[in-house]
Amino acid sequence: MNYKHVAIAGIHTGIGKTIVSAVLAEALIADYWKPVQAGLDETDSDTIRNLIVGGDTRVHPEEFRLTQPLSPHAAAAIDGVTVDYTKFRFPETNKLLLVETAGGLLSPINHEATMADFIQHFDLPVILVVKHYLGSINHTLLCCECLKQRNIPTIGIVISGATNPMSEQFITQYSKFPLIATVPHFENLSKKSISELSACLKDKISSYFYE
Repeated sequence: MNYKHVAIAGIHTGIGKTIVSAVLAEALIADYWKPVQAGLDETDSDTIRNLIVGGDTRVHPEEFRLTQPLSPHAAAAIDGVTVDYTKFRFPETNKLLLVETAGGLLSPINHEATMADFIQHFDLPVILVVKHYLGSINHTLLCCECLKQRNIPTIGIVISGATNPMSEQFITQYSKFPLIATVPHFENLSKKSISELSACLKDKISSYFYE
C-alpha cells in the first residue's frame, strides 16, 4: 500500500520517536511534521532538521509551538491557547509525510482528547515505537489493543534502543503486528550515522510502505 501520511506514535514519552522518525524519513525519503511541540529549547523538528539530508525543506513547521515542556494540554493552558486538532492543516508535499505525535498514544492533545483521537480523526496509519523496560510489554500490548479497538490501521512496530528477543517474540505473537525494524541507541548521533542505518534498513522498511 502507498501511504500519504503516517503517524509515528509511542507507548510512552521519551522513548525515541524522533530518532526513529529520522531513520524512517531517510529510508523512505519522507518528509516530517510534528503538529504540536511542547517546549522550545530543543525542538524535535530541529533535531530532525539536523539529522536528515535536506532537512530545511523536508521538515515542516509545527501547527502549535508551546513554550513549556509539558503535556500539550497543560502547556497550552499556560500559553492561553486552544489546541483544536480537528482544524490542523497538514503540510502539502508530494512525499510521504511522517507525523510525530507527542508523548504516548493516550497522552492528552487537549483537555478533551488524546493523541489516539487525533490519529483516528484523520484516519492515519500508525508506526508504534517501543522501547524495552520493565513493564514495557504491558504498555505495548495496551497500546496495541487500543489501536485495534479503534480500528486504526497499524503498519507495525519499531524497537527503539536495545533489543530483547523474548519480549519482542511475545509482543509480535500476541499483537499480530509485525516488527519492522530496530533503531539502536547511537553512541555518536549524527547525520552520517542516521544515513548509514537508513541505507541498511531501506529495503526491509520500504516493503511495508510501498507496493
